[in-house]
Amino acid sequence: MKDFGLDPIHVGIIGAGAMGRGIAQVAASAGIQVVMYDENEAATADAVQFVNSMLERAVAKGRMSEADAANSKANIKTVTALAGFAGADLVIEAILEKLEVKQRLFKELEGIVAEDCILATNTSSLAITAVANAVTKQDRVAGCHFFNPVPLMKLVEVIGGVRTAPAVLDRICAFVTRLGHTPVQVADSPGFLVNHFGRGLNTEGLRVYSEKVAEPAVIDAVVRDCIGLRMGPFELMDLTALDVTYPVSEQIYEQFYHEPRLRPTPTLKQRYIAGLLGRKVGAGFYAYVDGNKVSPPEPVVPDAVPDKKFWVSKKVPALAVKLTTLLTDAGIALDDHERPQSGSIAIITPLGLDATTATLQERLDPASCVAVDMLLQTDKRITLMGSPKTEPGVINAAWSALARSGRTVAVIKDSTGFIAQRMVANIVNTACEIAQFGIAAPEAIDTGARLGLGYPAGPLAMGDAIGPGIILEILRNLQTVTGDPRYRPSPWLRRRAELGLSLLHAE
Repeated sequence: MKDFGLDPIHVGIIGAGAMGRGIAQVAASAGIQVVMYDENEAATADAVQFVNSMLERAVAKGRMSEADAANSKANIKTVTALAGFAGADLVIEAILEKLEVKQRLFKELEGIVAEDCILATNTSSLAITAVANAVTKQDRVAGCHFFNPVPLMKLVEVIGGVRTAPAVLDRICAFVTRLGHTPVQVADSPGFLVNHFGRGLNTEGLRVYSEKVAEPAVIDAVVRDCIGLRMGPFELMDLTALDVTYPVSEQIYEQFYHEPRLRPTPTLKQRYIAGLLGRKVGAGFYAYVDGNKVSPPEPVVPDAVPDKKFWVSKKVPALAVKLTTLLTDAGIALDDHERPQSGSIAIITPLGLDATTATLQERLDPASCVAVDMLLQTDKRITLMGSPKTEPGVINAAWSALARSGRTVAVIKDSTGFIAQRMVANIVNTACEIAQFGIAAPEAIDTGARLGLGYPAGPLAMGDAIGPGIILEILRNLQTVTGDPRYRPSPWLRRRAELGLSLLHAE
């Protein structure tokens, strides 16, 4: 049996589209002999020409020598029939995303390739077990899911079906590593790892928007500035396009038998039907001019209210200290009495609660009380909300005071968990549930989020940094106030929070 990480191997690639040509490029550049095939011979020729142009561009930019580029070009051959794969050690298909088409292809290949040749599918959504069901030797069928663009996206999901041999997965992982990419082993589960995990951000963002808590631009700004993600959910959905996001969201929800944590919102379907697909059509959650996103301007900060004092709740001591320091450093006068005095504005710092619930729990006057998210605020941005009974002048006074700290203030409607708290809690909880069900190992989950979605840190590491106990408190409060089972904590999270363990701790 060949060592796919070291020995000379021949790799067949079926499908000359964006994925097929990308896989061919990275494999040929790694010194591997590649054979390409597409039913459309012109498409195969175009793919080879495209790969050659990419190699030449790499030479021009100094990323590759002319000799290496020449060798890489020589590593790619084309064939006009599947019989050309008779000597392949590994065949990867990247064709139409239809189960019966892939099954038919693998059944035909089984009569051509050697007994020990691995048959891999680049599917992003079909069950590997179902694809393998068409062949006799199901143990040699696996998923090898690259991300687009292949040369830049360094993550590859390696998926085993129910009957896939462990040695097959090991050999594919060795092959992926040889390409300079990072493999993560994933169970055959709807959405695999990245598409499943990605629902945590998108579905909660849509939920916040559907509740009229804030507009997409505000939600995205909070996600970027307060959580630290590169893109907010609406920017991301506009980039990937709703004709991709909507079907995937519906499919994963259905395949998990209506798991509430993965529940889409009607808003997604409505916008998809309306053709508001995103950047590629010039209209989505944002407008686009010449392909560039048009972001609304930040609202004007209200004038300061002279002689207004602010009382800070000490119910969450650590957050109270942070808020008191912020206001003091900004030169804001504080009311340091046990209870807020007449004329003072009360500020609370709840975890996973809305302003209404937290205000009433602390027996404060809703008309003169606001809530500030001190858990997930940064030097860039801080989030402020009132209850439906909070006086507009009170919100404006608090807005003006917080703005004196140099931060942009995101003023939102009353919301359980503000924006950032509920988004982060949902992201972490989704990752914990993936770990609980053994879909991927804890380290693989974090690797997938960083390399596949561009997260600065994996969701489990993010939960550890905030504190598993705090994430658990936020989720329990979200579930209690809303009554929505989508917020029920994963057993993986609950057990580790209660035992004082890292969320990355595997059993």
